[in-house]
This record gives sequence, C-alpha cells and structure tokens, in this order.
Amino acid sequence: MVNEIDSETLQSRLGDNEELLLLDIRTPSEVAQGAIPNATHMPMHLLPLRASELPRDKALVLYCRSGARSYHACQFLAQNGFDNMLNLRGGIIAWVRHGYEIDRLQRY
Repeated sequence: MVNEIDSETLQSRLGDNEELLLLDIRTPSEVAQGAIPNATHMPMHLLPLRASELPRDKALVLYCRSGARSYHACQFLAQNGFDNMLNLRGGIIAWVRHGYEIDRLQRY
C-alpha cells in the first residue's frame, strides 16, 4: 500500500517549512510546462539507477501529472526498502486545480 498526501495537506506542510523532498518524476518536456516550486526533477525511468541518491531521513513526496506514475514509483521504492515516501494524490493537475503556485525549473 502506498501512502498518499493531498494538495491541501502538502501546501500546509510546505508552509510550515517542513523538510520534504519534492520529487518530480515527469519527463523533461512535462517539467518545462511548470513544476511545484523547489521540486527536484528525476524522471521516472532513472529511479532504478538513482534511488540510492535519495535521502531516507526525510519525507519524499513524489508527483507526476495525475498521480498514477508516481504511485507506481512509490511502490517501486517501497519494494527497495524505502518507507519515507508519499504520493501526491492527483499529481500536479490537482495542485494547479487548487490554485497553488507552479514555477519553471531552470535546471534539472
């Protein structure tokens, strides 16, 4: 089972300056259209190669366009010993629907 977080709760936790790693797993062309501010971009296909780079001592919030790919990515990480990740339910679509800020990531 994958733990999930909704946009409102994530916005609240970010506003409280909680230490989270936002991981945008979309393709570079999707990210170019906008991302959640301060997110780190790691395309989903690179997760198996780069999972060891992810911290285990703080919450990871994975997101994609709709929440489906990031749900599967969370399952993958769980199978590889991670227990600190949350899937953003509804993805960046839900985030934008709630009127929350998106930004352009300059480098990824």
